[in-house]
Amino acid sequence: MRRFALILCLLASPLAAVQPDEMLDDPALESRAREISQGLRCLVCQNENIDDSNASLARDLRILVRDRLTAGDTDAEVVDFIVDRYGEYVLLQPRATGSTLALWLAGPAMLLLGAGVALAYARKRGRAAPPEADLSEDEAARLRDIMDG
Repeated sequence: MRRFALILCLLASPLAAVQPDEMLDDPALESRAREISQGLRCLVCQNENIDDSNASLARDLRILVRDRLTAGDTDAEVVDFIVDRYGEYVLLQPRATGSTLALWLAGPAMLLLGAGVALAYARKRGRAAPPEADLSEDEAARLRDIMDG
């Protein structure tokens, strides 16, 4: 029974979409290509790296990465080439520079802004006079009767 469960688990696990005909003969270059591919987004699937995607565009990108590596480019040159061609969106972890810096800082800024507004509201509410202070004795007595039920 355990073997059957193990076989089912292995069959259910996702398989890498890299095809045997795409792989490089040099294990070091193939390892570099896999590492680069893990950081590149499939533009069709959007939240999947190009190694895990079966889309034809992802296949083209995998082949392009391997072609650039066999041409002698460094890892950074390969990534820069693909970013120049497809834009920053192709990176699963966009660089924190230029316009993306605003996006990186927007989340923490909104959190701090929200905490500041909440703190100011709580402090103002704590200093506010109780509603009974502006009521006459008759109104305060009636309010107490209503509140007590």
